[in-house]
Amino acid sequence: LLLLLLALLTAVTKAKVFSQCELAYLLQEEGEEGLDGYEGYSLASWLCMAFYESTFNTAAQSIKADGSTNYSIFQISSQQWCTSDNRCRMACRVLLLLSNITDDIICAKRIARNPQGMYAWKGWAMHCKGQDLSEWVEGCDL
Repeated sequence: LLLLLLALLTAVTKAKVFSQCELAYLLQEEGEEGLDGYEGYSLASWLCMAFYESTFNTAAQSIKADGSTNYSIFQISSQQWCTSDNRCRMACRVLLLLSNITDDIICAKRIARNPQGMYAWKGWAMHCKGQDLSEWVEGCDL
């Protein structure tokens, strides 16, 4: 238990709040591994979703009524993606809270490949779907 607490404290201290353009560059920089155009969703869609889910904060956590927790920049649900069948194949509590978002991107891709796609994120469905999202990449030197 003590080791888990230390790991959590370490992870939180390594968290990061990205600027919009910094995150845009990172998500695009990943090339084939990135999110721009993944499953047909634009870079702007991913940025919009991340903003409304976490305000670009890798330390973001929200506890749900069912006791599960949503983690990190994409608010990945522990109940749906990190426990029981562990579809993201990671320890969300530790890995998703780091400033390195490679694991977040891998898990987000798994989520987006499911039939619900980006609808898995309420922030995207409520604020980004069907909107002109060009403002999310404006001013970024991509």
